[in-house]
Amino acid sequence: MARRRRYELTDEQFERIEEALPEVDGRGRPYEDHRKVVNGIFWVLRSGAPWRDLPERYGSWKTVYDRFRRWAEDGTLQSIVEKLQGELDAEGHIDWEQFNVDSTTIRASRSAAGGPTDDKKGTEPPEKTRE
Repeated sequence: MARRRRYELTDEQFERIEEALPEVDGRGRPYEDHRKVVNGIFWVLRSGAPWRDLPERYGSWKTVYDRFRRWAEDGTLQSIVEKLQGELDAEGHIDWEQFNVDSTTIRASRSAAGGPTDDKKGTEPPEKTRE
C-alpha cells in the first residue's frame, strides 16, 4: 500500500485482525482486498459521510457496504472486537469496573415525528381525505 491516510490501519493493526476475517475461497468474481475494504469501512464510519461518497481508492462503495453488512450479520465484526478486547485484557489495559455500555432508549411521542398531537388545546388530528 502506498501511503497510509487518515482512518487507515497500520500494518501492525491489520495483522492483529487479519486472522479474524473470512478466508477468500477463490470462487466467483475476484474478491476485493480485505484491507482496502476495512479501510473503506473506517473511512465512512469515522468521517460520517454517506456510503456513496466513499473515495474510489477504497473500491466500489457498494462492495464496501455489502461486506460491512455481511460481516455485521455473520458475527465477523463481533469476533474482531472480542479478539481485540481479549488481547487488551490479557495485557491489563481494560478496567472492567469502568467498562460498560449504556443502551438506554427513550420513546418519543407521535407528534415528535410529525404525527397528530393528543393535546386538548384545540389541536386535532387532520381529517382523513377521500381519494
